[in-house]
Amino acid sequence: MLYNPDRLEQSEGPENNIYVLLTNTGTLFTRLIKAFTSAPYNHASLAFDVELKEVYSFGRMRPNNPLLAGFVQENVYDGVYRMHPDTSCTLLRFRVTEQQIAMIKQFVQSIEQNKNDYGYNLLGVIGIMLKVDYNPESEYFCSQFVAEALNRGGLELWDRPSTKVTPEDFRQHPQMEAVYEGLLYDYPLLDEHKVRLALANRTGAVKGAAGYGI
Repeated sequence: MLYNPDRLEQSEGPENNIYVLLTNTGTLFTRLIKAFTSAPYNHASLAFDVELKEVYSFGRMRPNNPLLAGFVQENVYDGVYRMHPDTSCTLLRFRVTEQQIAMIKQFVQSIEQNKNDYGYNLLGVIGIMLKVDYNPESEYFCSQFVAEALNRGGLELWDRPSTKVTPEDFRQHPQMEAVYEGLLYDYPLLDEHKVRLALANRTGAVKGAAGYGI
């Protein structure tokens, strides 16, 4: 397990950092993706705080239905995460300016306000594996969404479109700093009471997301 509290304490304030949470829940979809990618994590989420209270992605809108997917505000104590308490993760930190994070939040909020107009880019996931760019309007898969959000903040981290960015690309990027790696529910900054409740109630989850967005 990697956990570096000194790195977190070096933060000048929440407005100066943004976080990318990479996870592997072990669902059937993630296992299928992993067979192609061989990457340890196949779902990416955008987090605005280190306690993971405000986390966004494109994924399952109902944890038991991988076919119903779209924009979601994730709850790490519920949904697929609760159904799979052995979810592994890595939390990456990226330094930003106040103006950059404001633009990123504006992009996310615009999608949230019109979330019914957005769908999940399943063909884009297949396109990544086949090395084919598929970029329909108003559709995203998880890492495409995170990459596009950073792009909208003026952070051009790759010289390729967001449809060609995978969760592994975030993990390998030299400007992404890993502050934690291990089991999600072992992450020290989570609410211990909520974690205990999640572990005690693994069924009947209502919200969540997992997999390569699903």
